[in-house]
Amino acid sequence: MPPTSIPPDRDRDRALDRDEVGSLASIIMVMQRRFMASLMGELARGKVSFPQFFLLGHLCSQGPSGMGRIAELMDHSTPAATGLVQRLEKLGYVRRSLEKEDRRKVTVSATPKGVHLVEGIRQEMIGNLEKVMERLEPQEQRAWLDIYGKINDYCTSCHR
Repeated sequence: MPPTSIPPDRDRDRALDRDEVGSLASIIMVMQRRFMASLMGELARGKVSFPQFFLLGHLCSQGPSGMGRIAELMDHSTPAATGLVQRLEKLGYVRRSLEKEDRRKVTVSATPKGVHLVEGIRQEMIGNLEKVMERLEPQEQRAWLDIYGKINDYCTSCHR
């Protein structure tokens, strides 16, 4: 396995090579495991799977969505997405409503209970990140925010 720390004498003006990118992948995997373990415990208490939480988070951040968009987002068939939504609706985390212009179309939105679940997990993530930030100098914290901002821009602009 590649090293997961960068030697202090590393040439900072040189692009990473494949082994160094592999080290970064290992670091990201450790971070995901650390943060996901906590997230999964929270979700288990609410009887929500990670795909359901992913959808709920999308609805909380982007607002109501139609079933077609949900199926696309989840990379599911419309019937599979409908099942996902039904389970969240049964738990009280989402609400389905018919569109006024075309009553065959369904819009799904997060309920206050769903927003509360997502916000609680977000607050836990903030607490975890604050612990990480305590180990970084202020300029490193800012650099991390800038880098993750760029990663977010890339991820939100990608189309399948």
